Amino acid sequence: MKLVLHNYWRSSSSHRVRIGLGCKHLAFEYVAVNLLKDEQLTDAHRAKNPSAQVPVLEIIENDATRSALTQSLPILEYLDERWPDPPLLPRDRYLRARTRGLAELVNAGIQPMQNMMVMRRIKQLGGDSLAWARQFISDGLLAFAKIADETAGAFCVGDTPTIADCFLVPQLASARRYQVELDDRFDRLLGIEARCLALPAFADAAPERQLDAVTT
Repeated sequence: MKLVLHNYWRSSSSHRVRIGLGCKHLAFEYVAVNLLKDEQLTDAHRAKNPSAQVPVLEIIENDATRSALTQSLPILEYLDERWPDPPLLPRDRYLRARTRGLAELVNAGIQPMQNMMVMRRIKQLGGDSLAWARQFISDGLLAFAKIADETAGAFCVGDTPTIADCFLVPQLASARRYQVELDDRFDRLLGIEARCLALPAFADAAPERQLDAVTT
């Protein structure tokens, strides 16, 4: 089996999947899709994902069978079911639901508000896209922190990384990019982030370490 990840270095959704692949110790081919050049809009990419988004995980078996998975959360859940160790979702049903809830808070409650298409549209309408994004990111992360207070150990849910951490770390990276003030209200989340980034799976997935990263 070969895994091919079509992604963009600064996409938080792509970042999540890179972390998950690292946590599972899975090798993959990195295919860069430059969102700033609208490469996601090409016919070739739309054939893999009609919504013209990243990430897309292609699964190639026996050099013949190709299938493509889209959307970061189901991709991560697929990885966890296909390669169950180490687990990214707790075995306990209640904690699994809490983990998914934290991931969805980012996935549905924060990230869509900072999506590139949304930001472009706000600018077209004459709005302040940065101010728009900052408020949603700050409010969402505060909610995340409050919910995680009930489940956190060293990580968001207990003492091993879960899908919730795969979502938190990229969202904190985006918060810094959008100049959100991460004051002492976020101390628990920043502590979790530091423990995550001490792990190779998280450190290697960082945007600035990707082959298509632009540092200027």
